Amino acid sequence: MNKTYSPKSADIDRQWYVVDATGLRLGRLASVVASTLRGKHKTMYTPHADTGDFVVVVNAEKVLLSGNKEDQKIYRRHSGRPGSMKELTAREVREKHPERLVELAVRGMLPKNRLGRALHRKLKVYAGPDHPHHSQQPQSLDMSPAQL
Repeated sequence: MNKTYSPKSADIDRQWYVVDATGLRLGRLASVVASTLRGKHKTMYTPHADTGDFVVVVNAEKVLLSGNKEDQKIYRRHSGRPGSMKELTAREVREKHPERLVELAVRGMLPKNRLGRALHRKLKVYAGPDHPHHSQQPQSLDMSPAQL
């Protein structure tokens, strides 16, 4: 009988990918990025281990929201103290911190545990076209319509 293979941390080859979010739908972009962070595109994918790659998203301010989500989608946060519920629409979040739209969409598609937090740390999002990760030589991630 064959034993189950579990990848060791030394066996995992981590790549860096860059995605230009200009003109892409937020949810479709986030699903591809979350899948890449988890490593689902690799043959050694293991659900309980971090086998994924790093992803850099640029031009997050130019991501598209379909329909009326710009005004109807609400982001809520609560500090735990009475009366401290804060609500912002997607338009307000885009004006103040455009990179948070992508970060929150991807975070919602990752596991809600230690693994998900570790995966989220491998996501780098920038509002403009510049990023400081050129020395890692990131490859362009395929965001063709067939992929989305």
